[in-house]
Amino acid sequence: MTASTVFGIALGTNQGDRQENLEAGVTHLLARIPDARFLVGAALYETDPVDCAPGTQAFLNSVIEIEAAISPRELHGHLVAVEALMGRPLERERNAPRTLDLDLLYAGDYQSNDPVLTVPHPRLHQRRFVLQPLAEIRPHLILPGMILTVGEILAALADDPLSVRSAGTWKFHRLI
Repeated sequence: MTASTVFGIALGTNQGDRQENLEAGVTHLLARIPDARFLVGAALYETDPVDCAPGTQAFLNSVIEIEAAISPRELHGHLVAVEALMGRPLERERNAPRTLDLDLLYAGDYQSNDPVLTVPHPRLHQRRFVLQPLAEIRPHLILPGMILTVGEILAALADDPLSVRSAGTWKFHRLI
């Protein structure tokens, strides 16, 4: 059996009832993984769409941590399955609107440069909409292969800090 691993997962949506999409995604994910344990979740953040079609709705984002005795590849398979269950097509245009986007950010001290699953997430250090909620729950985390903490990486970003705004908390408190 695989040892238990702490996984960081970024969540995002910009279609329909965005908060409901995130909450349903977390619920489906935990239901799929035997003995998965929810550890912590950041608040919700609204983010302006970048490189999207005109009129695209803003994104709602967050980051959660779960613990499970599965491999990063197995978790990735669950993430893709939950996205599909929530209506996200496997083949889609880049930056297309989506009901749910789930990205594996990190998996303990695991590292992989595999084209299907790169861990830690290869663009995590450039994305305020991921770093802001992650810094809320793990500001002192140093990701494998990095020197700076999540909080230090966030502070060093040169983009507009107002592009990511607090959007409240989760509706369901049984997890968060």
